[in-house]
Amino acid sequence: MAEQTRSGIALKPHYTRADVSCSEAPEAPGAYPFTRGRLRPPQASPGWINRELSGEGDARRSNEQIKYLIGLGQMGVDVIGDSPTQSMIDPDHPLVRYSVGTQGVSLCHKQDYVDLLRDIPLEKNSVSSSVPAVFALTGLLAVVEDRGLARDKVRGSVLQAPLYAEDCGYSSGMPFTLLNRLAVDTIEFAVEKLPRFHAYIEDTYFFSESGLNGVEEMALGFVEIRHLTRELIRRGVPVDSFAPRIAILVNCGMDFFEEIAKIRATRRFYARMMKEEFKALDPRSWSTVITCHTSGLTLTAQQTASNIVRGSIQGMALALAGVQAMEISAFDEAYRTPSDEAHRVALRTQQVLQLETGISKVDDPLGGSYYVEALTDEIEQRIASMVAEIEARGDAVTLAQQGFFRKLFADASQRHYRLVNSGERKVVGANCHRIPAEQDTLLRDIAEKKIEPWLSRISEVTRYRKARHRDAVSRSLRSLQRAAQDKVVNVLPEVFGALRAGATAGEMAGAMRLAYDHPYDPWGELRPEF
Repeated sequence: MAEQTRSGIALKPHYTRADVSCSEAPEAPGAYPFTRGRLRPPQASPGWINRELSGEGDARRSNEQIKYLIGLGQMGVDVIGDSPTQSMIDPDHPLVRYSVGTQGVSLCHKQDYVDLLRDIPLEKNSVSSSVPAVFALTGLLAVVEDRGLARDKVRGSVLQAPLYAEDCGYSSGMPFTLLNRLAVDTIEFAVEKLPRFHAYIEDTYFFSESGLNGVEEMALGFVEIRHLTRELIRRGVPVDSFAPRIAILVNCGMDFFEEIAKIRATRRFYARMMKEEFKALDPRSWSTVITCHTSGLTLTAQQTASNIVRGSIQGMALALAGVQAMEISAFDEAYRTPSDEAHRVALRTQQVLQLETGISKVDDPLGGSYYVEALTDEIEQRIASMVAEIEARGDAVTLAQQGFFRKLFADASQRHYRLVNSGERKVVGANCHRIPAEQDTLLRDIAEKKIEPWLSRISEVTRYRKARHRDAVSRSLRSLQRAAQDKVVNVLPEVFGALRAGATAGEMAGAMRLAYDHPYDPWGELRPEF
């Protein structure tokens, strides 16, 4: 049986010039269609932005993590919310007590964002957030305005995943129509108010961790990009006003050459789509930023030190593919959010790759490889075919409502675990080359340090509710609910106003659910206070 990539592409024993399309003129890095690298701004430095995802406990604890990483040489801020934050639930909700602060930072009101970013120079550091975009953006904007900074100096990004978050992430109990609207509202708001902010990161990482292969990951990513692009154009937002600020956060697994080819194919598919289909005229609209997080799914609880090797290999693939920013999953991710030690190792891995290997001195060093070029062509064709097949089924929101994407994710997860459990997909330490548990001690003492729930947050939020100006909160939430009921106006100004008035994320989410005739609390535990 012929060898295959993770995406099922049959491989030859070797590749020759005959396997590569020669119909087009040789492409230079940074030139359309950007297979070999994105459009490079003048005087851009080589290499990529070094970042590590952080967030743990409350905002003050996470602020310490951010400062620790910046002290190690991290370039910018990237934080992830805990599971209640991701689900738009406040930490004092009765169902989330034991998950507060354990899988990320707990954020629910304006002061949390102030504490999170305290003493971080925002004019020098971009701020990226794996937090619901509507709150991450307005929380950052509140800090910016409190500091008297100009909005056009604000840099950073938020993730958008209205089609997939409910099925392959943290459920917010919101209808797909509302999630879709919030994504479009956020992007439109940023176009007008935050010209340097990336309000649309297409996050293919989180849903590909369900077990999708590289072709499936990017096809679903492009289905969502194309859907939101059409929605924005339909609303009257010119494509060249938002497309230059679209970025794609991709996953990177262990199929080394397929991951490199996937990123090259993604740049090319995106460029042709924006220029030829959506008629973008600005060359910046054709060239997407690619950022990446190495795969947590590939990491093992067994023989934890092997995860450092996996992160190094994945980081090298990303460097060779020419990504703009990178985050390497920490070696203890199979157990917990990253410890200080694991954060340091992951960041140092990036720095060794960037500063000691010479890997970033030449653009697209694998360009021209018969194998890589043939694989790039094949992956692009398969992405295009799968996108066309899904779009032929109907409107993306309708497909989401019908559970089409949910089934794709469930099938991918079952496939992945079947391959691993059967041994067909080798995972060193998990299903081959195993050692007795009593010998598996290297780094285990660090990985198994338990993170306790941040229970002090519950009483803190209770005190916060009592101390705020109740009438102002009530007025702001009623105003937000009316705006959401309108279905036409952009709700971001009302969300921003409610945040500044003292409303919590859970209260704002509840008000918007009510506007769409959904329960204030989908879990049936709370009634609206105002």
